[in-house]
Amino acid sequence: MTSCSFDKILVANRGEIACRVMRSARDMGYRTVAVYSEADRDALHVRLADEAVCIGEATVSQSYLNVDAILDAARRTGANAVHPGYGFLSENADFARACEAAGIVFIGPPVHAIHLMGSKRLSKIAMQDAGVPCIPGYEGEAQDDPRLLAEAERIGLPLMIKASAGGGGRGMRVVTDASEIAEQLRSARSEAKNAFGSDELILERAVMRPRHVEIQVFGDRHGNVIHLGERDCSVQRRHQKVVEEAPSPAVDAALRARMGEAAVQAAKACQYVGAGTVEFLLDADGHFYFLEMNTRLQVEHPVTELVTGQDLVSWQIRVARGEPLPLTQEQVTLTGHAIEVRLYAEDPAAGFLPQTGPVLHWQPAEGAGVRIDHGLRPGADIGSHYDPMLAKIIAWGDTREDARRRLIRAVQDTRLFGVRDNRRFLAAILAHPVFAAGEATTAFIGDDFADDRSMAATTPTSAQWALAAALLCQRAGTATQHWRNSGPAEQRLLLGHADTRQLVALRADGRDLLVTVADTSHRLAMSDPERPVVDGVQRSLTSTRHDQQLWLDDQGTVLVFRDDTHAAPETAAGAGSGQIRAPMDGAVLEVRCQEGERVSKGQVLVLLEAMKIEHSLKSDVDGTVERVTVRNGDQVKGKQILLSIIPEGTGS
Repeated sequence: MTSCSFDKILVANRGEIACRVMRSARDMGYRTVAVYSEADRDALHVRLADEAVCIGEATVSQSYLNVDAILDAARRTGANAVHPGYGFLSENADFARACEAAGIVFIGPPVHAIHLMGSKRLSKIAMQDAGVPCIPGYEGEAQDDPRLLAEAERIGLPLMIKASAGGGGRGMRVVTDASEIAEQLRSARSEAKNAFGSDELILERAVMRPRHVEIQVFGDRHGNVIHLGERDCSVQRRHQKVVEEAPSPAVDAALRARMGEAAVQAAKACQYVGAGTVEFLLDADGHFYFLEMNTRLQVEHPVTELVTGQDLVSWQIRVARGEPLPLTQEQVTLTGHAIEVRLYAEDPAAGFLPQTGPVLHWQPAEGAGVRIDHGLRPGADIGSHYDPMLAKIIAWGDTREDARRRLIRAVQDTRLFGVRDNRRFLAAILAHPVFAAGEATTAFIGDDFADDRSMAATTPTSAQWALAAALLCQRAGTATQHWRNSGPAEQRLLLGHADTRQLVALRADGRDLLVTVADTSHRLAMSDPERPVVDGVQRSLTSTRHDQQLWLDDQGTVLVFRDDTHAAPETAAGAGSGQIRAPMDGAVLEVRCQEGERVSKGQVLVLLEAMKIEHSLKSDVDGTVERVTVRNGDQVKGKQILLSIIPEGTGS
């Protein structure tokens, strides 16, 4: 096999994966090229690259999915290899084919493998032929509604609906009520078409409470295929992975050998080259079933890197230039344990609604065994056009418990202000006794973790109200010396946090502040705002003020306070108002009502797409639609009124 020579790599992606690929490419001596949308002009991956080219507007169809623009960027910069990262065009056979036609090395698998494994329907048929265990279901070519409904009835409940071209939980539905099958088929089709450009579906009998275990495979152009152990990705929400670890606490050496052999068999069946992942469901009896093969580098590849001591991006580049795999199967060893969590711009207390806004402060945690892959920098803006994943926080330890304990601290010590995130949720998962025991299945979040308080709104303690008041006064230039010598004996502030307001009284007492919140008083020493002393205990805090808000991080608990002392009285708008607002920036997929129509509370009135996720906006009252201000396809801003309803009994 002849080698492929290239010296400049264009990374056809954005965010943390673009940054991660560039670092390995740079370490290997390659020059790198970034591509970016108008929205990403000042992004970190653009600054890390040697050269960068704008490829279009913010929407992915006009930028990161624009094959012609990406190939033109390669031509203009002289890049003779392309690394696709994950997502976007990474599993697009047409893109890989276009790179080859342009004489550009595609750092990924061959076109035929991408095409086959990119279809859940076709790949499942191929795996059945190769003798890889598969879940019974329907993967036929006929896709009309009557056929799918008939097959769903044959398979029975619980039923799993999957987008054939999809991944990341999009276009996937679990149905436990037969009356919901038709609507869930429609919803899955719509989401799949919007996310992947194909509405083809497959149906399977749902395996309840399994483990999700995947095998990292690697092939080269010399016919060698090996695996690098497994990752456990069982902790999921809406079929999207939240926590990943290697090795799996449910897999022993014998099971690892069997699953690894099946994964290698799957890769050989499609003459696989490069990095790939074969995903399985593992039941309580140790039986495993093929789910899909991802023909790219996975989000969770760092845990495999940490337990094997290998750089998988480096492996991809070496294989792409025609070299054999760096190791044989016998040389692969697993050392210690690694766990990864995904940091998202989302609000668990608001149904995990994706969040947008500026990055006011970003400080990743540091420490032994801690690794954080990210694409963030202060001043950047988190918009609605892309997936809300911001970073990956990973920890390694000699044992699983060492890794788990390190990761909890790393999550809590990572600082992010400007957008709400899921760190409190992640830390709570890692601390949960079921996860700590290594017993979490795919049902963990829905069952064991369903009522965890990390998914509810945070209520400040009296000490946190007191700290917020002191910091707001300090940042406004009010000092205890001023109060003691010439100011009032006491200052009163009305603070706000979410929908709550709290009166706080402050007065100087020597060098300290005495702060009273309701019936509780606290003594604060604020000489160092990052190390305040509260009731005799020094605490580590991070805070920043932006406009009228104070962002406060108290050991992993993030609170956002307002100074409402001089604010106008609040109105009674909100729940039950009849005003349907966009929860965030996005695009209107479908308006399901018209002016004058009678609607019921809970009825879905608008479908909104934001950050690649379909959101159903429901009526909060029984009433009549008074005004509809948007149409299908409209781009809307967060909090924009989409339609208004006259509640029953209020007249016109």
